[in-house]
Amino acid sequence: MSERNHLFDVVSDSVLREGPPEIDMGRLYRYRTGRLREALERHDVAMVMLVNPVSLRYAADYRTYPLFQSHIPSTYLFVARDGPSVMHNGFGAQPGVDESRSGRSISFFDGAGEMADQARLLAGDIVDYLDAIGSDSRRVMVEYVNPSVTQALLQRGLEVLDGVAAAEEARIIKSDDEIACVKWAVAVAEFGIGRMREALRPGVSEVQLWGLLNYTNLANNGDWHEGRMLASGPRINPWLQEASPRTVEDGDLVGFDTDMVGPFGYFADISRTFHCGPSRPTRRQKELYRLAVEEVESNIELLKPGITLGEIRDRAWPVPEEFRENAYSCVIHGVGMCDEYPQVKPAFRHNTVYDGTIEAGMVICVESYIGAVGETDGVKLEQQVLVTAGGAEPLSTFPWEESLLD
Repeated sequence: MSERNHLFDVVSDSVLREGPPEIDMGRLYRYRTGRLREALERHDVAMVMLVNPVSLRYAADYRTYPLFQSHIPSTYLFVARDGPSVMHNGFGAQPGVDESRSGRSISFFDGAGEMADQARLLAGDIVDYLDAIGSDSRRVMVEYVNPSVTQALLQRGLEVLDGVAAAEEARIIKSDDEIACVKWAVAVAEFGIGRMREALRPGVSEVQLWGLLNYTNLANNGDWHEGRMLASGPRINPWLQEASPRTVEDGDLVGFDTDMVGPFGYFADISRTFHCGPSRPTRRQKELYRLAVEEVESNIELLKPGITLGEIRDRAWPVPEEFRENAYSCVIHGVGMCDEYPQVKPAFRHNTVYDGTIEAGMVICVESYIGAVGETDGVKLEQQVLVTAGGAEPLSTFPWEESLLD
């Protein structure tokens, strides 16, 4: 009986009492479908074949086996600029789909040596779909498929464009319903962060801390984490080392990045760095932390509608030379259902490949990693904000580490 009660206590401690917001799901679906069809119109294509699990969630709220789908694709969706959406090889609930059908094998797991034949059959299905919706256009988009599919479509006289462009462009501007979903995902993530902070003490392992965040996400009907980005002590520098069985020690800095696909499929992308007591932080740890806070807060001030990505890159907080080699890979990036457009890389990396403009309705993450080569300590921070007409509205509000700022 005691074990059972303990289980119920763990569950209860992981579920937010206020519950998720009321979302008009029909309105949410209509907005997302409308955004996707607007993107198809801009690219002047008749339809797109979606395969990416994030795109399937966005277009049809399809949630089944997303990680399996990401490396062994089996389900795919036809979305027309003007016509019904048709899901192929779907499993379980498909609330945002007009019609469900069986389909062809599009992975080696399902098709093996018959993939070329299956691709030709799929090309025939797409031609039939275009005929059924009355489209004279033979311009189509496909997303993340093997070359045999593209070759088969070309052989049927279709012009093939990259469907990733439409899928990604659709997700850039969020509706009020989407923003409510993002805010709830952030609330769940920060509840899990609070549990991690409470559990932090010498003797706890990195994976045990990470498990609290992961469990909180699942207990509140969230989905998955893109990685297990948590490191402590000597593993925190350089950054991008995933959680290990290492035991946290007194005096360690413990940093993490949630990278969390949460409730409703929306992303909570928050980084914090904690100090593990009972000892007090060192002067160097405090110095690194203050610099990371300064970088994040300074770059948030830049985020206003109309500023270009190039202007952000050029006006971003100047990372001191000693921290540039280990600095984070980007200054800002977009989020929605995952990491999304846009992205701005540091000017000193000289590898920016595109420009663009910040718009109201974008959700942006502002990143910092401050850690010098050859040192043990480093600090990872990240804030998630909504771009409004007046600037940036904080979405992630978990407080900075007081002991590292006093």
